Amino acid sequence: MAMIKDRTRATQTATPGGRRRPARRDWRGWQFTGPFAVVFAFVFIAPLFYALYLSVFQNKLIGGNSFVGLDNYIHALSDPQFWDGFLRVLLFLLVQVPIMLILALVAALAIDSARLYATGLFRMIIFLPYAVPAVVAVLLWGFMYGNNFGLTANINDLLGSDVLKPLSGQWILVSIGNIVTWEFIGYNMLIFYSALKTIPAELYEAAEIDGARGFQVIRAIKLPAARGAIVIATIFSIIGSFQLFNEPNVLKPLANNAISSYFTPNMYAFNLSFAGQQFNYAATVAIVMGVITAVIAYVVQLRGTRKEDR
Repeated sequence: MAMIKDRTRATQTATPGGRRRPARRDWRGWQFTGPFAVVFAFVFIAPLFYALYLSVFQNKLIGGNSFVGLDNYIHALSDPQFWDGFLRVLLFLLVQVPIMLILALVAALAIDSARLYATGLFRMIIFLPYAVPAVVAVLLWGFMYGNNFGLTANINDLLGSDVLKPLSGQWILVSIGNIVTWEFIGYNMLIFYSALKTIPAELYEAAEIDGARGFQVIRAIKLPAARGAIVIATIFSIIGSFQLFNEPNVLKPLANNAISSYFTPNMYAFNLSFAGQQFNYAATVAIVMGVITAVIAYVVQLRGTRKEDR
């Protein structure tokens, strides 16, 4: 108690009238965090507010840039092209993300099982695609998918018919899902593997004493321990799915009109801005998509946290 009083006196200074006032605040911590705060404000907060500003204006032929309030948002919520792209990435998310995460979890469990030979090499091989730049990875797969060249064309020539059509309209989303899975399975595998390595050895010893083996250990110990990592990887994957852009945009010249300018919401906003010069509406589409993504990611996080608390 005396130490607390001494500290209180040390942080106070006497005024001419005999009263005490708190000492001046120490700002030395901001000398370290200040540069990051300034950069964060310029590269994140300022563009966000600028996009909000653009979204409530509209560039008209007569009158120039005029304030329209929420008209752009009303238009976006009733825009069939926007919802077509949104439903496409939603379907992509519901199919591709579970497959990718399950494969990544199986790979992490295999490496952690200590029954796999050359685990370091195996881990590096799975992670290596993530180190390849996204555009290079898409170009690599695009060459293999080509109807007139590459691996697909060679197989079709060998069979004497066009059996494989990965760049056709009915298969293009599956082809993109294959590329994204190949790119990010190693990234998610490392997230799961890191969570598995934090499990105390005492739990395995107790399970061995109780006679637990194989899948019993996985179900009772490993999966509950990796639940937090699974939630994080799911949230990252949801955000990445709604931000789908590189893969369809690079494949578009090869896909023979299978990929439209509004194939995904990000492609729609990009083409509105840089091809259609509709900067205000493009900002609106980006904001609407960002809000939807944030809400869905928050709901997944909330449900995952509740299950983890139980």
